[in-house]
Amino acid sequence: MADFLTPADRSTRMSRIKSRDTSPEISLRKALHASGLRFRLDNCKLPGKPDLVLPRYKAAVFVHGCFWHRHEACKVATTPKSNTEFWVQKFERNVARDNRVIDELRALGWRVFVAWECELDSGRKASAKALELASTIRACSPG
Repeated sequence: MADFLTPADRSTRMSRIKSRDTSPEISLRKALHASGLRFRLDNCKLPGKPDLVLPRYKAAVFVHGCFWHRHEACKVATTPKSNTEFWVQKFERNVARDNRVIDELRALGWRVFVAWECELDSGRKASAKALELASTIRACSPG
């Protein structure tokens, strides 16, 4: 199936996809804050620039979009029908980068958590995920 948008229109549409302050990320931040955890946003000094960093617990949280980061258990992680070879390569690079970044953070002594977009698509789900994360982070407190 051919793309129904011109290359310029497709570029404009893709440029509007946010990389930070997304709805799932904000939902998780609000729920984590309400549970008493304090965090920093987008720490540029750490590999991969985690979405949330909890220095007290030496924990990093990534909020991944199911489509871009290939959440295998999710129906959102489809492959576009046009330009398939490009998309498959792009997704493989994204997953490889995610794995590399997680390994780098763990080598530095950080605990890494990934919250998927589909786990945060409603306020209730975000609260449940935040409580799960909060209890896991606190249970493994380094000190």
